[in-house]
Amino acid sequence: MDEYVLDIPVEPPKELRSLFIPIPPEYVEDTYKSDDFLILVGPQHPGSGHMRLIVRVKGDIIQEVIPDPGYVHRSMEKLAENRLYIQNIPLVERPAIMDAPNFNLGYVRAIEEALDIEVPERAKYIRTMLAELGRVGTHLYDAAILAVFIGHTTGFMYPFALRELICEALVRLTGARFTSSFIIPGGVRRDADESTLKWIYDMTLAMERRLKSFERIFINNPTVIARLQDVGVLSKEEAIKYGVVGPFLRASGVEYDVRKVEPYEVYDELVWDMPVSDAGDSYARFLVRVNEIGQSLSIIRQCIKEMPEGRVISEQIAENGNDIRGSFYDSLSNIVLPSGEYTTLTEGARGTIIFSIVSDGGSNVPYRLRIVSPGWLYLKGFMESMKGERLADLQGIYGSFGYFPPEADR
Repeated sequence: MDEYVLDIPVEPPKELRSLFIPIPPEYVEDTYKSDDFLILVGPQHPGSGHMRLIVRVKGDIIQEVIPDPGYVHRSMEKLAENRLYIQNIPLVERPAIMDAPNFNLGYVRAIEEALDIEVPERAKYIRTMLAELGRVGTHLYDAAILAVFIGHTTGFMYPFALRELICEALVRLTGARFTSSFIIPGGVRRDADESTLKWIYDMTLAMERRLKSFERIFINNPTVIARLQDVGVLSKEEAIKYGVVGPFLRASGVEYDVRKVEPYEVYDELVWDMPVSDAGDSYARFLVRVNEIGQSLSIIRQCIKEMPEGRVISEQIAENGNDIRGSFYDSLSNIVLPSGEYTTLTEGARGTIIFSIVSDGGSNVPYRLRIVSPGWLYLKGFMESMKGERLADLQGIYGSFGYFPPEADR
């Protein structure tokens, strides 16, 4: 039977002109003249986060997804140019609130590299423990968001309840639930007492037991597996091509983790494995992070058991090696970095965090600060993984990447 083509003029809806779609008008017209449709997903919360996805579909099959980020852009890199180096510590923690310790650590390490500051061993162990607490908290947060995206209410509430244990550990250690700004150039703000360390150690054991219930309720749930397995697949080659990072890269079979490749703090002194999967689908991206939680809890216990005695603040920063309260600004407010550019790589919960500080060598504020967050790095891979999938799977793929718009927008 011959196919007849009806050449009927089609005009895109006039409403599209007022929606500020960041694509050429010709693209919109071409879509409406074909059998495709444009669907605007977002920006709203919690369905798509604070980002709009411009989805082109044929029937219910996704042809292309064009991201429209920037709805929570904070200009923090520009703000940093008008603040003291130490005033930027709380600022750089804001992109990913639950993963604040890793952002905190990446920024502070750049300052320490520039000033050649030697961090005491005990402080390194505390900083590593903090980074892993942030990793566990972020993975639990992302697991909860994935659950609610695919309509599993219990799977949403359970990780949030577990995450409260992480928040309590951070409160006992730093005094704040999230953005504590506890890591400073030369170490940490103050020492951790034995009772706090014991509580955190016991908490990791309790969390492991409770994770068994979450495994039964959600992780091994046949419906969850059916929704995520073989959906949103990124091959090893594609993951590398599109610049995917972190657990999402490892879920496609690439064995790369900054903590292994370029160890910092005490990661090279501890025993831990790098979870990897060859599947590259939405379920693999979820499972890799679930397995990372177990590794992080083990790292935290090792840090507590092997933590040496001694100072937690470098002699180059303060005379009192155990607590900088009362002398914080006297010790750190006049930091001036030598002229040049200083860059660090840090393995955040969602992937590689890059900090670059440019100094003019004369002022106590950065000449330029650049943050490249993991969400921005894997955004292209996230979009490519949705091509050819059904529209109903969009939220499941979204949740499998743990995409956090404020982190990408900075």
